[in-house]
Amino acid sequence: MPDPSSPRVALLGFSIECNKFAPVATKAHFLARTYLEGDASVEDARSATPRMLPETPGFIAAMDASGAWTPVGVALAMTEPNGPVEHGFFVELLDTIERRLRAALPVDAVYICSHGAGLTTEEDDPDGVLFERVRKIVGPGVPVAATLDLHANVSERMVQSVDVFIGYRTNPHLDMRERGAEAAAAIREMLAGVKPQRTFIRLPIVPPTVTLLTAAGPYAEMIELGQRRMTSKIMNVSAMGGFAFADTSECGLSVVVTARRDKQAAEALAREIAELGWANRTRFYPRLTSLDEAVAKALAVGRNASLPALAFADVADNPGGGGRGNTIFLLRAFHEGGVEHALLGVFYDPDLAAEAHRRGVGTRFEAEFNRSETTRFSEPYTAPAAVVALTDGNCVGRRGIYSGLRLELGPCAALRVGGVTVVVISHRVQCADPIFFEMMGLDIGRARSVVVKSRGHFRGGFDEFFGAEQIVEVDLPGLTSPMLNRFTWTRLPRPVIPLDEGVEWRPVRPG
Repeated sequence: MPDPSSPRVALLGFSIECNKFAPVATKAHFLARTYLEGDASVEDARSATPRMLPETPGFIAAMDASGAWTPVGVALAMTEPNGPVEHGFFVELLDTIERRLRAALPVDAVYICSHGAGLTTEEDDPDGVLFERVRKIVGPGVPVAATLDLHANVSERMVQSVDVFIGYRTNPHLDMRERGAEAAAAIREMLAGVKPQRTFIRLPIVPPTVTLLTAAGPYAEMIELGQRRMTSKIMNVSAMGGFAFADTSECGLSVVVTARRDKQAAEALAREIAELGWANRTRFYPRLTSLDEAVAKALAVGRNASLPALAFADVADNPGGGGRGNTIFLLRAFHEGGVEHALLGVFYDPDLAAEAHRRGVGTRFEAEFNRSETTRFSEPYTAPAAVVALTDGNCVGRRGIYSGLRLELGPCAALRVGGVTVVVISHRVQCADPIFFEMMGLDIGRARSVVVKSRGHFRGGFDEFFGAEQIVEVDLPGLTSPMLNRFTWTRLPRPVIPLDEGVEWRPVRPG
């Protein structure tokens, strides 16, 4: 039996959200964001400004606070959402994790930091493959806890390979650290003898991402019901929204309930939450604002200072869902429509940022956006611009999902294009933190319109400037458009809401 007062706990992870329609993610993307082996992962997690997302730091802090233990760093690979991961790199990572984990045996428990919506160029369920590999290495008796993004596409293999399955409960994802701490508490309980039981239900609903906010709406109500029904019998309730753009057979709204011992209690609660989701199925349809209406709104607030300022979300070009962060539809419409006092960020264009740095602050030139086109949505656009600020892109996140994280955006430039000031970056991220404007010396509070290339996480960073009633989600083309009927799907389970008519579902005994 392990000594619950001083266990050896292996730490590892693979975290990326993959959009099937986006370009392939390579090893270089992970190396540029977060790739750590051995003790380096523990050191980063304990640093004041880690590179990794907060789940593992939260897990380690909670373990530190709850008693003696020995962290055993294995490997962690994490990067911004992108296309499918190059399969050769995933195999390399699996081999690294297996080699390091076997070398560390025996361990008393394992913590896995995962996303759950990964893909590779050859595998639709790499997270499940990883979970299964870990279970095979450590055996059936070693506790394994995993934290996952609430956009995870849950597979039976994932659920069956771990003991405790813990999904985020907030969107924007402001509870990542807390979920890591919850995983630590679960590990402590299992080491003390608890044998969790899990159950899993998937609904024939593939929700557009804009319908998965947790402040209000049908998805929020599912999460709230799960938390309200928590008892001493239940260890965790995870309502998982899924990620449609992975286009896999595992896509869909799902519920995973972990009981401390009583599987029947888990099954009853999972069924109740799933039935609520199904009852609200007609609410999982997006409601967006047309581009013409968005321009009209921006013109109005620009001309009338008594109106509240507005944030315009370019939800179809969200780097947080695999978008390239470089479509020009809003920029072109605002510039050519005469919108004033506007900010737009962050626009991914390394070539343009480099040119601005060569030219220097104060210069005027013809800015060529997207001279190196990356997708069919990344159209070229040329407009007169002035360089108003330059930075090296090194910053620390201030609010929301990037709060306290060390970020490296590469050479960045603020370009004034008519009445719109555009922040151009060299390393692709979504505009989820005010620091991306503030590091350029731009005052968000003085802007009348702020365009963010983000789907929802900007709400957790910009909430000090914009309430929910000041946010406009714009209907545009892009790799992350919530209008799912604009994509060609090959692997989604069909029929599903919101794509098909006559979809049926009846409660069944959970898995």
